[in-house]
Amino acid sequence: MVTTQQSRSSRSRPLPALLLALVAALAVMLSPGTAGAQSRIKDIADVEGVRDNMLIGYGLVVGLNGTGDTINNSPFTEQSLIGMLERLGVNVRGETIRTKNVAAVMVTATLPPFTSQGARIDVSVSAMADAKNLLGGTLLVTPLLGADGEVYAVAQGAVAVGGFSAQGAASSVTRGVPTNGRIAGGAIVEREIDFALSDLPYLRLSLRNPDFTTAMRMAEAINQQFGRTTAKAMDPAAVMIDVPMGRKGDLVSFIRDVEQLRVQPDQPARVVIDEASGVIVMGENVRISTVAIAQGNLTIRITETPQVSQPNALSQTGETTVVPRTNIQVDEGADKKLAVMPAGVSLQELVNNLNALGIGPRDMISILQSIKAAGALQAEIEVM
Repeated sequence: MVTTQQSRSSRSRPLPALLLALVAALAVMLSPGTAGAQSRIKDIADVEGVRDNMLIGYGLVVGLNGTGDTINNSPFTEQSLIGMLERLGVNVRGETIRTKNVAAVMVTATLPPFTSQGARIDVSVSAMADAKNLLGGTLLVTPLLGADGEVYAVAQGAVAVGGFSAQGAASSVTRGVPTNGRIAGGAIVEREIDFALSDLPYLRLSLRNPDFTTAMRMAEAINQQFGRTTAKAMDPAAVMIDVPMGRKGDLVSFIRDVEQLRVQPDQPARVVIDEASGVIVMGENVRISTVAIAQGNLTIRITETPQVSQPNALSQTGETTVVPRTNIQVDEGADKKLAVMPAGVSLQELVNNLNALGIGPRDMISILQSIKAAGALQAEIEVM
C-alpha cells in the first residue's frame, strides 16, 4: 500500500506545473496585443527608408521582322539610329534610311532596396512610335536613370513578348499587347543607393492604410513585446520605434521580430462603387439605420409584328397588303415588395434583403446612394 501511495503522489506532482503553463499560454493568447490578430506588421506597414526606386531610359530595339517604326513618321527613331551608327564609326547622315527593323522604345525598371552593384534586375520595354510588334527584337545598350538624373543600371538583351499580331488581306488578329515586352534580368546594376540601416537613430513604420486605431494597436503590440516605451504612434500613418539598447547592434533581427508581430487592422466603414463595371465592395463594418426599401420601375414594352394579308386565289380585285400588329405590355413592378431593415443591420443582412427583392448590382448602386442621401447609411461611399 505504501508503494502504491508513493506512485500516485509522484504522478500528481507535475500537474500544478502543467496548469501554470496552460494559464500562461491562455494569458498570452488573450492579451490585448494579440487578441483577434489577423495580419503581420510587415503586411500592413513598411520601414521608412526601405523603398524601391524607379528607373527609366530610352533605347532602340533592333532585329524586328519588318514590324518596326516607319522612319519617315518617327524622326526621333531616325535621329537615334544615326547617332548610334556614328558612335560605332558609321556615317549615314544625309542619307535616306528605309529600314523597318528598328523601333524606339522606353525602358523602365524598379531598383529594389539594398541591391548591390553587379546584380541583375528585370526591365520592361514599350514601343514609342508606330511599331507593330517587338517580337524577336533585341534591346541595345540603354542607360537607366533615376529621379536624380544619375545612371543606376544598364539594360540590354532579347525582348520577350507575350502578345502576337497576325494580319491578312481582309482581316487581322491581335492578342495581348505585342508592342510591350520584358527582359528577365536584362539590366545590370552599376550604382548602389547609399542607405545605412545601422545609422538610423530610430525606426519609423509607415502604414499602407493610415488609421488611428491600427497605429495604436501596432504600438501596443510592440511595447508589449519589447518594453513599454519602445514604440509610439505619431499619427495615423506612422509609428516611431526607439530601438532598445541591446538590439541596436543587430537591427536586421530586431526588424524581423517586429514584422512578425500580429495585430488586427481596423478600417472605416466604406462602400466602394465602380459604376463603369457595376462592382460594389462593402466593408464588414457597414451599418444602416432603420429604413424601408422598395424598388420597381414602370416598364412599357411595344412589340411590332406586322403580318402580310393576301387575297384569295383567283381574286380579281384583292391586293397584297401589310397589316400592322402591335403588342403593348405594361410592367408596373407589381411583384416588387417593400423591405424594412431595422437599425444596426449588418453587411450580410443588407445583401440578403436586397437580393431577396431581386435587385441587381446596377439597381443596388442607386439604392445605396439613396440610403446614404437619407442619412441611414453609416458608411462612406466612394465612387470610382
